[in-house]
Amino acid sequence: MKTLGLIGGIGPESTIEYYRLIIAAYREQNPKRAYPSFIVNSINLQQYLEWINANDLEQFANGLTKDIEVLERAGADFGALASNTPHIVFDELQSRSSLPLISIVEATCARVQQFGLKKIGLFGTRFTMQGRFYPEVFSRAGIQLLTPNEEEQAFIHDKYMGELLNDIFLPETRERMLSIAGELKRREGIEGIILGGTELPLLLSPETFADGQHNGIRFFDTTRIHVDRLVQEMLS
Repeated sequence: MKTLGLIGGIGPESTIEYYRLIIAAYREQNPKRAYPSFIVNSINLQQYLEWINANDLEQFANGLTKDIEVLERAGADFGALASNTPHIVFDELQSRSSLPLISIVEATCARVQQFGLKKIGLFGTRFTMQGRFYPEVFSRAGIQLLTPNEEEQAFIHDKYMGELLNDIFLPETRERMLSIAGELKRREGIEGIILGGTELPLLLSPETFADGQHNGIRFFDTTRIHVDRLVQEMLS
């Protein structure tokens, strides 16, 4: 078995979900029902928020590079970031690190391709919705990514940072998020929504929708998609 090294703590609640889901998926796929051994480096979320809010991506990448090196020294065979937003510097990290890294964006793109969808909405932090790292990967697969308008993005970002990262999940926030998804379908004809923030599935769990869909929109849980890919690599 390969040893996974996971950068966690960004944010803490979704890292707990990663831990739970990795164990469940590994035991389901392992015929001996064994428990997996993997390494989590839980980092200082506040420091990384300060860097990214200041658009200091160099320090952001430098910090993550050092955190990944900790995982390598601890014995990890490959690594991953348990969050979407840090993938804004994923290519830089991959070029610097001798530890192979598995991208949540590339794993999600592969899953969307399995459904044959061509127009997909993207929810996440402002950094994720306005960044190029999702569109660059999806455009290579011939998939168009659409984002909410400026006002809707501000709502999603503010609720993400002010509520979800603080373990606050309110029904009125959930309803507004679903309303924005419906508006994006009406305006742009999207076929699905990528929950491009690992706290978003805690608010909008696709498990609660019939066949992973709500009002004709398929929701993609990036946490579960990433976990499936990580466990596949652990067992390879």
